[in-house]
Amino acid sequence: MSILQLPHARPDVILIDWHATLVDTHDAMYHAVDDILPQLHEIDLWNRLLDPDDSKTIEDAKLLIYVKDHRRLHPKIVSQRKISRTDIFEVLFGSDQEAKERAHRVFDQAYRKYVAEVHPLEPDTREQLEHLRQLNIRLGLISNRKREFLEHELALVDGSGWEDLFDVVVCGSDVEERKPSPQMLYEAMKILDKPPAESCWYVGDSTTDVIAAKEAGVTSVFYNGANWDQAWLDKIFPHTVKHPHRPDAVVRSIAELTTLARHLLAQHKRVERARG
Repeated sequence: MSILQLPHARPDVILIDWHATLVDTHDAMYHAVDDILPQLHEIDLWNRLLDPDDSKTIEDAKLLIYVKDHRRLHPKIVSQRKISRTDIFEVLFGSDQEAKERAHRVFDQAYRKYVAEVHPLEPDTREQLEHLRQLNIRLGLISNRKREFLEHELALVDGSGWEDLFDVVVCGSDVEERKPSPQMLYEAMKILDKPPAESCWYVGDSTTDVIAAKEAGVTSVFYNGANWDQAWLDKIFPHTVKHPHRPDAVVRSIAELTTLARHLLAQHKRVERARG
């Protein structure tokens, strides 16, 4: 997979993940995760933890073993600020959807104590989203967050709120199964009256975002704001029988996403003129 790889279709809809793609809420998230890890026995999730031998990568196995031994996240995970709670739950519980849903519910209770200020991950994020809208691309927000938290954060961000930027907002509490299930993407497309297609892009920073996009039949754009190198991208997207999904493109900023969308739209216009 090349970072220079291009999507197959121009976008008319771009759905975007919230945490660690558009905004930074890492501190509150990690505090809440560390609150629930000591409770795994009490909430009947200890015996649902994945066997480290079944982990996707060696790094996943190390994280799982550390949580089992210490009942908290490794300090390196917290300091690097690169992994989301959704990915953490994927590492801990694998394909056990019921266990992950229970973990998300307990997380929501803990997160309420910590949510406060919300800052854009990049200083020009709002400007870039406005540029995308000016290209006549409809925008949607997709988040595993509970709706009460997402609406609160959406109103707080940048000190003025971003509610005006999105044509649709779908939260984890709106559907039966959160990402990596494609249900949230299906719900967004249903609201927009758009069938799943490559002209719908879904942008997110985690492997679960890529899985959700590919399962939904839309274009997957991986947001590599953490600046992982190609070797690491190949490791987390191994393209094996067990883990087949890879993104269709990789961007390192929302500005790169805007540039990519402009390129595909311009390319489409050139093709249409040539046909005309």
